[in-house]
Amino acid sequence: MSFDLAVSAEMVFTDLDIVERVKRIADLGFGVEIWSWDDKDLTALAATGARFGSMTGYLHGDLHDPDGAREVLRTAAMSIKAAEVLGVPRLNLHTGELIDGQAARPQYRSTGPMWLSALRGLEALGALGEQAGVTFCVENLNTILDHPGVPLARAKDTLALVEAVGHPHVKMNLDLYHAQIGEGNLVELVRRCGDAIGEIQVADVPGRCEPGTGEIHYPAVARALAEMGYTGTVAMEGWAAGDSEAALTAFRAAFTV
Repeated sequence: MSFDLAVSAEMVFTDLDIVERVKRIADLGFGVEIWSWDDKDLTALAATGARFGSMTGYLHGDLHDPDGAREVLRTAAMSIKAAEVLGVPRLNLHTGELIDGQAARPQYRSTGPMWLSALRGLEALGALGEQAGVTFCVENLNTILDHPGVPLARAKDTLALVEAVGHPHVKMNLDLYHAQIGEGNLVELVRRCGDAIGEIQVADVPGRCEPGTGEIHYPAVARALAEMGYTGTVAMEGWAAGDSEAALTAFRAAFTV
């Protein structure tokens, strides 16, 4: 059983510029993921010949607020045009905008109107994604350590939203690093999410480094995914504890079933 393995170019080979990072990751046989696109030379990235799997799919806005959701939709349309340059099939987004990793407009209580705003926003994004041939993936976040103040961010919340939308172009970006901090029970979580998963992201806890550096037994997660018949992307969105190439080797080993 093999998965489509990808690596975030934002977090490894950090002594190199972004284009060289992409080349190194691709040369090692992995797909490539990036975060923001508006601060990068997309033409130079495309010229590397790397296979890009995911990038951030909006610039501004909060799905949990009607005006913010309209801004998400407006900037998502811009992101689709950028994705076309790299051939990116999945666009990542959050229920609340992040600035330098922190909630742009913190909200510490989720409400019914927030839920309905996010639902309607994702419905509109599904239609936009279908027209463009891309899938919008809602990433769960932990609000305990990394991203306080983002409502509707836990895996159980993003799953409920994706299932309520029920659109093939709206899926989960199930980040197991965040889920371990906020919720745990990862094997049962991936089984529960099932067809709602558009992508899996991984890093170990604590430290957010490669599998094998913390408490998560990722080979057990990999077996559960294989038993489910999951053949999609598993992406390492984590730092290298030491040498980046060694970190990628450990990541590949953890997800070779």
